[in-house]
Amino acid sequence: MKVVIDEEKCVAAGQCVAAAAEVFDQRDEDGIVVLLNEHPPAELADDVRQAAAVCPALAIRIEE
Repeated sequence: MKVVIDEEKCVAAGQCVAAAAEVFDQRDEDGIVVLLNEHPPAELADDVRQAAAVCPALAIRIEE
């Protein structure tokens, strides 16, 4: 699994962090998503998929 984010689309809602804090964070100055782990371990796959699903801006893409 590879996680790709589009910072231009991000609206700083923070849903990704709530779903998978081990993989996503937010910048302090504007709340835009920060990808902590481009290739998360298999045990986090469900959380990452959930984060992508709940992103209101569809700024998270998963490549299998």
